[in-house]
Amino acid sequence: MNFFQKEINLQPYTRGFHLITDVILNEIPGIKQINVGQLQVFIKHTSASLTINENADHTVRTDFESHFNVMVPENASYYKHTYEGSDDMPAHIKASLLGTSVQIPITNGKLNLGIWQGIYLCEHRNSGGIRTIVITAFGV
Repeated sequence: MNFFQKEINLQPYTRGFHLITDVILNEIPGIKQINVGQLQVFIKHTSASLTINENADHTVRTDFESHFNVMVPENASYYKHTYEGSDDMPAHIKASLLGTSVQIPITNGKLNLGIWQGIYLCEHRNSGGIRTIVITAFGV
């Protein structure tokens, strides 16, 4: 069994949903040595998240951001955790809804994603800064 792991820092992204599939693949070329396995991508933050979705039409990412901002608004009167800014508590909730990791099958040295699927970094803060992710690939 082969194991490859790398911790990387992503450049700061603006608030929204960003495709990072190619960034991940460029950072862990060992995937090419795996015929059957798994890739796990984990984000080490509580105000950003990861998900898999549409990789072709950018309006999907815009709609995600719009919907999440309606579903989890800023400045809700019941928020107690407010000292880090009006975008902070909603960012924590959004990150919990989407999650901190994604897992993808590896088949014949490639990610076995659907034709229209890509990995998103979901940046929920106005100025989230550098985000750290751990990429782990394993298999035979």
